[in-house]
Amino acid sequence: MNLTKLFTMQRELDAYIQSNRLEQTDVFQEKGLALLIELAELANETRCFKFWSQKGPSSDDVILEEYVDSIHFLLSLGIEKGFEDLIEWPSGDVSGDLTQLFLKTNASIHTFLSDLSRESYAEVWVHYGAVANALGFSNDEIIMAYLKKNEENYSRQKTGY
Repeated sequence: MNLTKLFTMQRELDAYIQSNRLEQTDVFQEKGLALLIELAELANETRCFKFWSQKGPSSDDVILEEYVDSIHFLLSLGIEKGFEDLIEWPSGDVSGDLTQLFLKTNASIHTFLSDLSRESYAEVWVHYGAVANALGFSNDEIIMAYLKKNEENYSRQKTGY
């Protein structure tokens, strides 16, 4: 999947958010934590780890929205470090059930946040791709959900979210 349009849209959203902030500070660490939280929220909606519960996962729409919340922060972190020239979504083999994929994705985020290399950033994308595959999300579904959530994020900013 080509990421150029998503990076462009995220750069514009980030600039809009930054222009509305009173204090212009470096928020890289906050975005890193936000990415970890969004991954946890995604896992929570899938309920894949809740062995004690009989309740099933949330609807695919809810899970997809949580998924693209992560993508917003993943793009934003890449922009901050100058990695927005990553044109294609990196692919790779990450095995495991959904719980294992969440744990591995979490670890890849931690690695990136401490390493800040292009390679560790690409690895986070590889892991997010594995999660998307496990959840059955197509590239088109991800792009459409991102576009929808991007609009919602602008609306939220305009209403003082």
